[in-house]
Amino acid sequence: MMTPRLLARLTASWLVLVIGAIPAAALGAPGPVPPCDHGHIAAAGFVPRSLCQVLDAPLRDGANLHAIVILRHGAPVAERYYSGKDRTIWMPFARTVQFDAATRHDIRSISKSVTSLLWGIAQGEGRTPPLDTPVLGLYPELADLKTQGRDTVTLRQLFTMTSGLEWEEPVRYGMRNDETGLYWRSSQARYLFARPMGAAGRFNYNGGGTAVLAEVLARRVGMPLPEYARSRLFAPLGITDWEWQADLRGRPMAFAGLRLRPRDLATIGQLVLQGGQWQGRQLVPAAWIAESLQPRVETGDGLRYGYQWWSGTVEAAGGAHHWHAAFGNGGQRLFIVPSLALVVVVTAGGYDDAASGRHASSVFRALAGAVTR
Repeated sequence: MMTPRLLARLTASWLVLVIGAIPAAALGAPGPVPPCDHGHIAAAGFVPRSLCQVLDAPLRDGANLHAIVILRHGAPVAERYYSGKDRTIWMPFARTVQFDAATRHDIRSISKSVTSLLWGIAQGEGRTPPLDTPVLGLYPELADLKTQGRDTVTLRQLFTMTSGLEWEEPVRYGMRNDETGLYWRSSQARYLFARPMGAAGRFNYNGGGTAVLAEVLARRVGMPLPEYARSRLFAPLGITDWEWQADLRGRPMAFAGLRLRPRDLATIGQLVLQGGQWQGRQLVPAAWIAESLQPRVETGDGLRYGYQWWSGTVEAAGGAHHWHAAFGNGGQRLFIVPSLALVVVVTAGGYDDAASGRHASSVFRALAGAVTR
C-alpha cells in the first residue's frame, strides 16, 4: 500500500519539468556543432555523402531522434543534435526540447550496463562476492523464499537475466510491467524473489535483477551507488554533469535512472572499447570488460546477452563485424565495434514504443555501413 509520504514524493516528481545542465565534458566543452565536414569525415574512414545523409535524415523524416555522436579511434567524427519531444522518467507529458551538447538525456536501461561496469570495478577491488554465489544466501531475512529452486539462483544469472524467476517487462505502455513495482516496494529483493520459478537458463528481460545487484554492490562498497559511480568512474573520466534519478523511496534506480550528456555516454563507450583503460589508468579491470561483454545467452531476436550488455553483428567495410551495446527504452543506444574502433551514441524520445529502438538500431547500421576502411 502506498503511504502518504510516498504519494507526496510521487506528486512532486511529476511536477519536475525542467532539469538544468552544467557544461562539462570529457570530449571538450559544449559549443556549436558544425555541418558535415566532408574532409574530416573522409579522413576518419567514412563515405562523407552516406554519413551526412544519415545525420541529416532526422531533420526531414520526422523521426524523434535527439542526438547522434560518433567516435572513431577515440576521436570525434561527427555529432548532431535535433529538436524533438521528450520526457524524463518522472515526467508524464512530453515537451519539445531543442537538444544540444550541454543537454542531459535519460539513458534508461543503459543504466544497467553502467551498473555492470561499477560491479567490475568493485570486483577488481576485491569487494564483491563470486558470481556463482546464490543470491538468497546474501539475504538472511529472505530465508522463507528458499523454495521452488529460488535458493539456487546466482548473481551470474541475475547479470545474464536467466534466473528463471517469472517477470514481465514489456516495452509497450499499458501492459503489465513488473518493473513499476521496483519504484516503491520496500524490499526490491523480496519483490523479485517472491516470483514463481520458471525455466532457469532462458533469457527473460528483468530489471529487478539489476536492482538487486546494485543493492548488493552498494552494501559491499559501503556507499550509495551514485557516490561510488562518481568517485570510481565518472570523475576519472571527466564526467561531472550527470544525474542518477531515485525511486519513490530515494533509492538510485540502477536499472533505468541515469541521465548523461551524449558526449559523456560516448566517453563511457570509448572506455569500454579501450578495455577499461583511460589516459593510462585502468579504471575497470580488462578481465571484467572481456567477461561482461562475452555473449552468453540467445535472446530470441537474433541478439545475444552478456553481463548487462547486448551483442550482435553489423555489415561494414566489406564484412561482418561484432558489436557490443547498451540499450535503453525509447531508442537510447550505445554501440561499440572493436574491430572498427567505432563508438556510436543515439538518443531519442520514443519511450514505450519498440519501433523507436528498432529505428535507432537502423541508424547505427547505416552509420556503420558508411565505413570504408
